[in-house]
Amino acid sequence: MSSRERILGRVRRALADVPADEAPIARDYLREHGRRSTAETVELLAENLADYRAVVHRSTDERLPELLTRLLTAHGSRSVVVPPGLPPHWLRAVDATRVHDSAASTPQDLDRIDSVVTGCAVAVAETGTIVLDGSPDQGRRRITLVPDHHVCVVRVPDQVVSSVPHALGRLDPARPLTWISGPSATSDIELDRVEGVHGPRTLEVVLVEG
Repeated sequence: MSSRERILGRVRRALADVPADEAPIARDYLREHGRRSTAETVELLAENLADYRAVVHRSTDERLPELLTRLLTAHGSRSVVVPPGLPPHWLRAVDATRVHDSAASTPQDLDRIDSVVTGCAVAVAETGTIVLDGSPDQGRRRITLVPDHHVCVVRVPDQVVSSVPHALGRLDPARPLTWISGPSATSDIELDRVEGVHGPRTLEVVLVEG
């Protein structure tokens, strides 16, 4: 029996003799704040991503390979980690050395790689959050935490939801979930911001239509 099951069991036993009219009332919490069209939801995602200092780009399926090549070139990337299920045509024009996601890669190996390109599981508009779940187009969690530059492709509107409750409905809690709100950053007691401590210093998000 897990700790969760033990705790829930104690709660059920404690409530077993409570009269029906004194039973806890379940609150009907809002699942999102306000009503938005699909286009407005995508715009809100772009605004909140930028507010978190992610760099947001727009593209179509046809233009995506060219855009990814341009982003990696502009960053000076000589090597890029490639998840096993990343569509091959995304990086067809990239000159950088492609490093396949491997269980044998050490943190030191990954630290020498310039960039990583992934897809995503879902993107949350209200919080400007990208969620990865280790699917084939995203790879192991560590490949998005060690390289200093992460380019994440989000398909709009299919992978965009309004709120965290809507995102949770799409995600499998048994999978390794990584929630990303902007590039890695932390602040000390004097509020001096330092980026790149817990993950990539630069996050670029490509919103792809079509």
